[in-house]
Amino acid sequence: NTNLFALMVHVLGESIRHAGHADILREGLDGRTGVRAENEQQIDEEARAAYCAKIEQAARSAASIKA
Repeated sequence: NTNLFALMVHVLGESIRHAGHADILREGLDGRTGVRAENEQQIDEEARAAYCAKIEQAARSAASIKA
């Protein structure tokens, strides 16, 4: 079960990890991840799409909560 706070902390941590680097842009373009070229692996596109759908659903659920 993922909540919005956990999602925000994860995104912030990833943003900080990539601050000052072009890695985050490259990862978005070619889908490859890793700190060193020899350790990089192709992303499972099916798993990535499922993860994106899960995040989208969490965002929609959070947006529907009235304050």
